[in-house]
Amino acid sequence: MLIKSLQLKNFRNYAEETFSFDEGLNVLTGANAQGKTNAAEAVFLLCTGYSPRASKDLQLVKKGEERAEISCVAESRYGRIDIEMVINRADKKSVKINSTPILRIGELLGNVNSVFFNPGELKLVKETPEDRRRFMNISLSQMSKNYLHALNRYNKILQQRNNLLKERDRDTVYETLPIWDAEIAKYAAKIVVRRNEFLSTLSPLAEEAHAALSGGKETLKISAESGWKGDEAEVADGILKALKASYEKDMRLGFTNVGPHRDDMKILLNGEDVKVYGSQGQQRTVALSIKLAETQIFKSRFNEYPVLILDDVLSELDKVRRRRLIARINGIQTIITCTNAEKSVFGDTPYKKMTISDGKLKKISLKV
Repeated sequence: MLIKSLQLKNFRNYAEETFSFDEGLNVLTGANAQGKTNAAEAVFLLCTGYSPRASKDLQLVKKGEERAEISCVAESRYGRIDIEMVINRADKKSVKINSTPILRIGELLGNVNSVFFNPGELKLVKETPEDRRRFMNISLSQMSKNYLHALNRYNKILQQRNNLLKERDRDTVYETLPIWDAEIAKYAAKIVVRRNEFLSTLSPLAEEAHAALSGGKETLKISAESGWKGDEAEVADGILKALKASYEKDMRLGFTNVGPHRDDMKILLNGEDVKVYGSQGQQRTVALSIKLAETQIFKSRFNEYPVLILDDVLSELDKVRRRRLIARINGIQTIITCTNAEKSVFGDTPYKKMTISDGKLKKISLKV
């Protein structure tokens, strides 16, 4: 999977610019607040429809403009993929894939796979279960349309069940809940089983990546914290029973307390909860190791790596770990942003260096 080119118009601080990427290491460099991260963000946005930095699409439109236009040319083992996105100030976006408009943003997922990491991704390790569920959902939705469908159906049924729980007529609630429970358990089981499979694959890969980055001094283990195991039928049966046992609590609180929307990942470093006992440096390395493991899962599933985007990661690592990281990503198309592209960090790895200033691509050079 490769991004060949990226075009930006009125996106963030860019008036108009075009980037051309090599198949290996691409380094976007320049002073702070010049547009490096904005370009990296645009790539991930075109791959997933999701911005890791903006809560509303209108934040992506250049000040004083009515709309932003971004596009890319990508290449997979199946051929060329053109993606175009228009974002307007009404907080709406439209997308075309190979010149054909898509009806739902979910149709974008899986066309060009991407893994994104920046210092904000520390929330994957140290913040709320919602952040860890979001990580699993984005990754699994890129890999499986069936997972995305199950997730969307589950969320819609969950909302309907929660609305029912706010009904004052308890007899109506008791009579209707089993109908929703049967549906919600079916889709919940699909989500739980896929997440369990994902995490059982992710854990040894993340452990190996973490050992490479840390010099083998620490042991990383990742597992699901849902408590539901087995195949879809077994999980669905367990969730149905848990839903029924939670009726009184759900009606008292007015929302559903059981299901994959409450699940979490358990992340242990040397047997301890890294969120509680890990240092900032350890948490950073763990989060990065998880992302590197994610690239390996994509490779195993699709026989090609995703595009790897590493935003401002080098400044957060010591020189030894920087070198280990660069060695680790050899063979993966990677877009790295940094304020200072030190040749000593990249060693013998060839890379394309693009210097950005005030939303403009000022200089391009190849380091071999």
